[in-house]
Amino acid sequence: MLEKLKAIEARLTEVERQLSDPSVYGDRERLTTLSREQKELTPVVSAYRAYVRASQTAEDAAAMLPDPELRELAQEELAAAKVDMERLEDELKRLLLPKDPNDDKNVILEIRAGIGGEEGALFAADLLRMYTMYAERRGWTLSIVSENMTELGGVKEVSAEIEGAGAWSRLKFEAGTHRVQRVPETESSGRIQTSAATVAVMPEAEEVEFSIDPKDLQIDTFRSSGAGGQHVNKTESAIRITHLPTGVVVECQDERSQYKNKDRAMKILRSKLYEAEQEKQNAAIAATRKSQVGTGDRSGKIRTYNFPQNRVTDHRLTGDNKNFNIAAIMNGDLDSLIDALTLNEQAQRLQEGKELPQWKARRK
Repeated sequence: MLEKLKAIEARLTEVERQLSDPSVYGDRERLTTLSREQKELTPVVSAYRAYVRASQTAEDAAAMLPDPELRELAQEELAAAKVDMERLEDELKRLLLPKDPNDDKNVILEIRAGIGGEEGALFAADLLRMYTMYAERRGWTLSIVSENMTELGGVKEVSAEIEGAGAWSRLKFEAGTHRVQRVPETESSGRIQTSAATVAVMPEAEEVEFSIDPKDLQIDTFRSSGAGGQHVNKTESAIRITHLPTGVVVECQDERSQYKNKDRAMKILRSKLYEAEQEKQNAAIAATRKSQVGTGDRSGKIRTYNFPQNRVTDHRLTGDNKNFNIAAIMNGDLDSLIDALTLNEQAQRLQEGKELPQWKARRK
């Protein structure tokens, strides 16, 4: 482990040397690659250097223990250094966990109303608003690709594209069934109803990751329409693309420009086909993706939004860490919840590994 950290430190030094060379700024691709690598390596090296300093402090303090006059001070410094070493060890283990290769990718987000009729659709609309506000907080761009609305403003289903740094790394935890408990707007008797909506999250596939033969595509145009069949565009700007070998169909009618609708629809199609290919190649991934939304009923829930009790409970977390303020969550303040899920995932992955002998030796 320590040898690996030394190698990472040496690599960061080399990357910084290359970035100091003026010639690198004339090569945008190289500059981007080196800058990204520097950003990834810096937190690891900073924690490693802090660990080395704490280790040296511990050794110096241990050397002073035989001196009666310095023993009390040495014991205090040694105890503090050991605490720092354990903390930094845990931090380094987390930093060295293999990254999800999709973490920096954009996201395709799909929300569908589950049980609960109109209330389920209204809740799906609330989730769309929540993710829209969260995207704004993160500085991301959320664009509606297609949506199927109800007369009361609910969402039967919606597909959105979210672009921004780290979108997948944050939103991948949102996949699954979301349950809501509240008095519906459509309920006159004041009775609390339980409804649900499903969320699917997919990393956006890039052009180079999946090749699509234009001969395999059937492209149709039609007029866009809003809720209740009201025409919002009198020209045939909406696009429907069918991938003939697989039967996958994607529609996009958000833009007035047929070209923009086609471009977005192709992005979604590539993502869907990429997703299907991944499922064929990796049965484990297929099982995970299929389990994202389940059946859309209440049994497979990942999270409950309890309005009467003013709390959101994420069922993948435990203890006091699983409950969050519902007003903050519904207004897009998801970072504390997602941070908790991220730490939970890291803890589970760390439990699967074993402590290396170097760490134990250093703490003695």
